[in-house]
Amino acid sequence: MAVPLSDGERRKQISVRGIAGLGDVAEVRKSFNRHLHFTLVKDRNVATPRDYFFALAHTVRDHLVGRWIRTQQHYYERDPKLGLDLEELEEIEEDAGLGNGGLGRLAACFLDSMATLGLAAYGYGIRYEFGIFNQKIVDGWQVEEADDWLRYGNPWEKARPEYMLPVHFYGRLDHTPEGVKWVDTQVVLAMPYDTPVPGYKNNTVNTMRLWSAKAPNDFNLQEFNVGDYIEAVLDRNLAENISRVLYPNDNFFEGKELRLKQEYFVVAATLQDIIRRFKSSKFGCRDPVRTCFETFPDKVAIQLNDTHPALSIPELMRILVDVEKVEWDKAWEITKRTCAYTNHTVLPEALERWPVSMFEKLLPRHLEIIYALNQMHLDRVAALYPGDIDRLRRMSVIEEGDCKRINMAHLCVIGSHAVNGVARIHSDIVKNSVFKDFYELEPEKFQNKTNGITPRRWLLLCNPGLADVIAEKIGEGFITDLSQLKKLLDFINNETFIRDVAKVKQENKLKFAAYLEEKYKVKINPSSMFDVQVKRIHEYKRQLLNCLHAVTLYNRIRSNPSKSFVPRTIMIGGKAAPGYHMAKMIIKLITSIGEVINNDPHVGDKLKVIFLENYRVSLAEKVIPAADLSQQISTAGTEASGTGNMKFMVNGALTIGTMDGANVEMAEEAGEENLFIFGMRVEDVEALDRQGYNAREYYERLPELRQAVDQISSGFFSPRDPGCFRDVVNMLMYHDRFKVFADYEAYIKCQGQVDQLFMDPREWTKKVIRNIACSGKFSSDRTITEYAREIWGVEPSATKIPPPNLPRD
Repeated sequence: MAVPLSDGERRKQISVRGIAGLGDVAEVRKSFNRHLHFTLVKDRNVATPRDYFFALAHTVRDHLVGRWIRTQQHYYERDPKLGLDLEELEEIEEDAGLGNGGLGRLAACFLDSMATLGLAAYGYGIRYEFGIFNQKIVDGWQVEEADDWLRYGNPWEKARPEYMLPVHFYGRLDHTPEGVKWVDTQVVLAMPYDTPVPGYKNNTVNTMRLWSAKAPNDFNLQEFNVGDYIEAVLDRNLAENISRVLYPNDNFFEGKELRLKQEYFVVAATLQDIIRRFKSSKFGCRDPVRTCFETFPDKVAIQLNDTHPALSIPELMRILVDVEKVEWDKAWEITKRTCAYTNHTVLPEALERWPVSMFEKLLPRHLEIIYALNQMHLDRVAALYPGDIDRLRRMSVIEEGDCKRINMAHLCVIGSHAVNGVARIHSDIVKNSVFKDFYELEPEKFQNKTNGITPRRWLLLCNPGLADVIAEKIGEGFITDLSQLKKLLDFINNETFIRDVAKVKQENKLKFAAYLEEKYKVKINPSSMFDVQVKRIHEYKRQLLNCLHAVTLYNRIRSNPSKSFVPRTIMIGGKAAPGYHMAKMIIKLITSIGEVINNDPHVGDKLKVIFLENYRVSLAEKVIPAADLSQQISTAGTEASGTGNMKFMVNGALTIGTMDGANVEMAEEAGEENLFIFGMRVEDVEALDRQGYNAREYYERLPELRQAVDQISSGFFSPRDPGCFRDVVNMLMYHDRFKVFADYEAYIKCQGQVDQLFMDPREWTKKVIRNIACSGKFSSDRTITEYAREIWGVEPSATKIPPPNLPRD
C-alpha cells in the first residue's frame, strides 16, 4: 500500500518538478553547486541553511533570466535530488512586506495573473528599506519592530543602475514665451530594482520594478559649499529617506510631507520609464524613435491602484505640455485615455486630501496644473447645471476651508476614462454615494471589477494536499481556469471525496497546531473548531464583535460546566497602525480575554482564544488551509471587497459574515444557505443612521451582551488595571460608528447555527465542498481578464513563449 505523502514531500515534489522543468537535471545541480561555492566566504567551509537558500534562489533566478529576456523581447516584437529540505529553506526567505494589507497583496495576485495570462504588464512601486513593521506582543500589547527584510540581501532582485532617473522637488516656476519652466529644484535619483514575475508554465516572465531613492553625488555640495563637506555627505540621508520606510496606516490618511514625496517619487520615476519605453521601438534600445504621442493611449494603460499614484495625472500633463510641447487639450485627452482609477475604500478618513500649502512648496507646477484642470472641470459642470453652486462645491478637486485641500479621489475621477470599485456592492456605493455627482455627469465611466486571488499561491502552493485531492477528481485545468472547480459539484455526495476533503483539513489543522505549539508554546485541541479572523485591526472590521462572542461563550460554559459544548479555538490576528489607539486597545482586549479563558480550569479545551502574533503572508499560508470558520463580519457597506474571505473559501473554510464586500457575491455563487449570513444589510444600516443608533438600548435589552460589556468594563479581564478598557466600552456605548451592538444578537444566534452544523462532520464537509466548487469566480485571472478587455483594451493570450533554449518563431 502506498504511503501518503506529507505536505512537505508534496511541496518538495512540486518544487523539484518545477526546477527540473527549467532544464537538464545535471545542469541544475551544477548551477546550484557553483552558486553555493561563491556564496561561501573564504574563511568558512560549512554551509548554513541560509547559504543553501541563496544558492537555490540564485539557481532558480538564473533559469528565469533567459525566459525573462525572451518575454521582454516577445512584447516588443510580438527530478534532481539536491538533498535539501525545501520547506526549511522556504522558512528562511523573508516576507517582502511592502504594503499594508489587502491593497499590496491584491497587486501581487494581479502581477501573478497578468504573467499567467501573457499580458505585457509591469508592476511599479517603492523598494522600501523597511516594510510593514514586525509585531511583537509584550504583556498583551502590540510592540512594533523595524522590518529589516533586506538585512541578508534579496536574491530575487536585480539592480538596474543604467536606468536610474532624476526626480525633482521644490523649486520655482518661470513662465517664459516657450512655456513654463520648473527650475532650482532639488534632485533625487530613482534607482530601479527588477524582480522577475513568472507566469504559470507559459515561459512568460514579467517585471516588477521597484524604485529606491539615491542622492546625486553633488547633493548639497553645490549650493552649500562652505567647506562642510562631511555634513553635506551626511545630508545624503535626507534624499535617501524617501524610500526608507512604509507608512503603516491601512484605511487611514496621514498627510505627512514625506508620504507625499514618496507618492510623487514613484510616479515621476515610473512615468519617465514608461515614456522612454514608448519612445524606443526595439527591445533593449534606448534611442528614441517615436516622438508623436497621438498613439500613446493605444500602447500604454496606467491603472491607478487607489489614489496613492494620483499624481500620475498632473505629472503626465506636465511632461506632455512642458517637455514634449503637446497642446493642452490634446494632452488632456491623451492623459484621460491612458489613466484608469480603482477605488478601494469608502471610509472618509481614508480618502487622501493634501493641503494646498504643501503642494505649493513641494510640487508648484503640479499645483498649477491641478488648478487649471479643476477650472476646466468646473466650467463644464456649471454649463450643465447653471446656478447649482453647491454641486460645484461638492465636485471641486479643491476643497475650500480653513486649510485648502486637494481631493485626490476627485482628481482621479476627472483624469481617468474608467473608474471602478472592487466588488459589486462597493461599486454601487461608489456610484450612488461617494461619487454620485460624478456618476450623474459621466455614468459610462463607472464599472465594477470584483477582486480575486491567485489560485497558484492560495491553493496550489499553500494547500498542496487539497490541490491534489481536487486534481485527482477533475484534473489540473483548474489551476489556470478556476471556474473548472464547478465540476466538483458532481462529487458532493461522493463518500470517498467527502472523506478525502475532511482528511486534508484535519492534517492541515494538526500541522498548524504543531506550529503554534512550537512557535508560541500554545497547546490547542486539533479536533476543536478553528474559528479564524485574520486581517488588519480596525473598528470597521469589528474584531470587537468577535470578542463579545468569545466572552458570551465563556460565560455560558462557566454557568453550565457539565453541559456539552462544541469545542472552539478562536484565533484572531492582525496588525494595528502604530498611531491607532483604539486598534491597539482591541489587541490588548483580545489578549486579556485569552489570558483569563485559557487559564480557567472550568473551561479546559472547550474554548481557547489565541492572538496570532505578526500576521503576514507567510503566516496566512499556514493558518488559512487549517481554518474551519472564516469571520468576515464588517458593518455592511464598509469593507470594499475583502480578499481573505476568498482565500478561506477556496481552502475549505465556511464563512460567517455580513452582506458586505465580496461576501455578497460569495453567497450568490454558493447559495446564501451555504454561508452563515447574519446582521444588517446596507439599507438597514442607513435606516438606523436616519433614526439614530442607540447602543444603550441593546445593552439594556440583551442580558448576555450586558454581562459581557460589564465584565470588560469592570476589570474582570484586567484585574491588575481595572480601568484598562474604559475607552473601549465608552466607544461602544456612546460613539460606535460601526454599530457593534446592533448586530450582536443576530451574530450570536448565527454562531449557534455554526455549532449545530459542526456537530455533523459529513454535512459540514458537504457544505465545504459546495463552497470550494463555487469559488471559481474569485480567481484574479477572471478579474484581470475583465480589466484587460473592459479597461485596458488588450486581450489575454494563451500563447506559450518558446523557452530560451529553443529558437524564437
